[in-house]
Amino acid sequence: MPVLLIADDSMFQRFQTAKIAKEAGFDILEAKDGDECLRLAREQRPDALLLDLNMPGPGGLAVMEILAGELPGLRVCVVTADIQDTTRARCLELGASKFLNKPVEPAVLRQAIETLR
Repeated sequence: MPVLLIADDSMFQRFQTAKIAKEAGFDILEAKDGDECLRLAREQRPDALLLDLNMPGPGGLAVMEILAGELPGLRVCVVTADIQDTTRARCLELGASKFLNKPVEPAVLRQAIETLR
């Protein structure tokens, strides 16, 4: 099964996302902050990353910058409350395949997760 790393400081968001991802056929890893996300990504080499931008430790943009150099093939879906066009553009520059604004409808999230396979 493909492995999805979910990085979000909201336990509720991780729970909801993990439920949808498991239904889509992923094994799940969870990180509550940027430091844990980096550690798990380096140790476990997940197939994909669902990443919140606003979290403790290095934020999501910094995580993307670091992992772009270390895990260049990692598929990333950004899920964030940040709606700035400049943020969206930077995420896409760094290789994000999807950029979703919170709150995300479950059907939209499910579709985005399925594209990470």
